[in-house]
Amino acid sequence: MVKIGDISLGQFPLLLAPMEDVSDPPFRALCKEQGCDMVYTEFISVEGLIRNADKSIQKLDISDEERPVGIQIFGSDEQSMVQAAEIIERTKPEVLDINYGCPVKKVVCKMAGAGILQDINRMVSLTKAVVNATSLPVTVKTRLGWDDNTKNIVEVAERLQDIGIQALSIHGRTRKQMYTGEADWSLIAKVKENPRMHIPIFGNGDIDSPQKAKLYKERYGVDGIMIGRASIGNPWIFREMKQFLDFGTIAEPPTLDERISAVLQHLHRSIIWKGQKIAINEMRRHYTNYFRGYREVKQFRSLLVNALSYQEVEDITATMREYYSNEPLLV
Repeated sequence: MVKIGDISLGQFPLLLAPMEDVSDPPFRALCKEQGCDMVYTEFISVEGLIRNADKSIQKLDISDEERPVGIQIFGSDEQSMVQAAEIIERTKPEVLDINYGCPVKKVVCKMAGAGILQDINRMVSLTKAVVNATSLPVTVKTRLGWDDNTKNIVEVAERLQDIGIQALSIHGRTRKQMYTGEADWSLIAKVKENPRMHIPIFGNGDIDSPQKAKLYKERYGVDGIMIGRASIGNPWIFREMKQFLDFGTIAEPPTLDERISAVLQHLHRSIIWKGQKIAINEMRRHYTNYFRGYREVKQFRSLLVNALSYQEVEDITATMREYYSNEPLLV
């Protein structure tokens, strides 16, 4: 049984990765319904949080249906990190996670996210301050290193464990790689194989199918897998992976009705949470993934991204049901 602190996550948990503008409450709820064992919020700026910025405060919203949930923060100032940890503790998530993996320039240039991989001593110091400031289990998500010359994740993992983190998620790329090239799981395996390590080690990067999830579980021996981009518009990936891991069988793909139901549920919850204008705009990036592979879907995707209301989206998807009712659906 894999545990973070006192939180039991099952024999081989599948986790939803924190993704900006993706892993919000509406999408997290969909993934939980499809078998995801633990979800993480979008990452939250500690500076925004302690200054009561609306966007940062809104990201603290969690619901019982999502639990267990981890709230993820990023920052580079120790005092701000401690203050943010105290704020988050009052929100009562199951886990507080620190992001040391985000590679985008605007985060890295402030020595936050993956930027801190240039200064491991500082990473350890910041983490220790957060661990000491909260009673919540503290976990970390990071990368192999800053570049090919600093892939020191085995040492980093030991040092972070020694100051009290209770789980570590590792993306199998350096910051310099961003999201290019193939993720290197061999170093993730070395962390897991290190006899000094006793906390759960979760692997992340390039897992986009049930078959690959099973292969990497067996090949690299991790305690669980964190799924990121492969879940966008595809919350069913969690149930498909569960079935293949447990029984070795391929799950039936979601039907058109299931896909449409998920889109409408996603949009409806987003409107409640964000308001119609923002929800409609942000859903546009998801339609391609929800209906990927459908014959002649481009015409409907064009209509969906130009829709201005929930009712319009509902009408368009009703037309899709009729259009595809007696035709082969997938290309």
